[in-house]
Amino acid sequence: MRTRPQVLPVVLLLGLLFFTSCGGDKEKMNAPPAAPVKDYLVLTLEPRTVTLNSDFPATIEGQQDIQIRPMIDGYLGSIHVDEGATVRRGQLLFKINAPQYEQEVRTAQANIKIAQADVNAAQMEVNKVRPLVEKNIISKYELQSAQFNLQARQAALAQANAAYANARTNLSYTSVTSPANGIVGSFPYKIGSLVSSNTTQPLTTVSNIGNIYAYFSINEKQALAFSANTKGATTQERLATMPPVTFLLANGNEYPEKGRIETTSGSINTETGSVRVRATFPNPGNIIRSGSSGAVRIPTTVDSALVVPQKATYEIQGKKFVYLVENNGTVRSQEVSVMQNDDGRFFVVQEGLQPGSQIVLEGVATLREGAPIKPKPANADSVYRQLLR
Repeated sequence: MRTRPQVLPVVLLLGLLFFTSCGGDKEKMNAPPAAPVKDYLVLTLEPRTVTLNSDFPATIEGQQDIQIRPMIDGYLGSIHVDEGATVRRGQLLFKINAPQYEQEVRTAQANIKIAQADVNAAQMEVNKVRPLVEKNIISKYELQSAQFNLQARQAALAQANAAYANARTNLSYTSVTSPANGIVGSFPYKIGSLVSSNTTQPLTTVSNIGNIYAYFSINEKQALAFSANTKGATTQERLATMPPVTFLLANGNEYPEKGRIETTSGSINTETGSVRVRATFPNPGNIIRSGSSGAVRIPTTVDSALVVPQKATYEIQGKKFVYLVENNGTVRSQEVSVMQNDDGRFFVVQEGLQPGSQIVLEGVATLREGAPIKPKPANADSVYRQLLR
């Protein structure tokens, strides 16, 4: 009779343990299955020779941009070319009405005739006096006086001739001609307008665009990199070793003619911290006009470069990262330093990766630090062929 109270607690304890174990198994059965490890394309980095392109916004000027201004005052009488016309050196552009210069020419011609008559009269006087002096009829003083008078008359004739030449020069300024081969600009003045050498705007502009100059700026850091990466003891020697450059038109197309960088400014602009650079391009078809805009593309060849597709990178606070595949199948974010490249498809890594490193090629936005993946090797030749085409 005394053992019954001791058996009951034991039975209750065993029952509690049974129901507890059954509840735990039920919870395990209802728990969601673990997420499967996904496949990710992985690229094994191999050194390659690549060409990087750096684009710099540029403005265009003609080989010569000549402002055409009148040398005299007058009214614009006629215009002999149209805006945008191609002209040759010496071709008539404008005619200025200035009758006073024609009158000055006629007056100078008359003065020459008067001076010539005076010279002739003085010469006759010398010829008359000389034999009388030789026969001692009159003194030598008379001959010297006649000779001095002749010299004065000859000087007056020379002065009249100079005045005539000056009048003809002024008259020639009424015909405004092109000083060079080129393209005519706009005409701010119409026929009948009063013009002079002091007018604010020129009559027009003639641009010689057989060659065009593309001006652009590089910052101080880029200028130092240029000096370090090119051969030569002087700037001109370094420029001579640079490859040809390309001009990108305003519509984004490449201009077919290649150019060369010929000059750089000798000092850095203290306000902008930049160096002005000039590239020269031939312009046989006059396709590019002075005042155009575009960009100069400078290529840089890099040997043994580690090339990373841009889609395999992500950026945080201005720093670029890739996901590096570890030996245990997890990924680790790795910061990388890259070279400037305006291609838009790839980066060349300077620091952060080594040849043989494996990086996640696609889907980096879905990964997190330490996530497990199933690496799926990508065909490196195919990937680089698409990137470097």
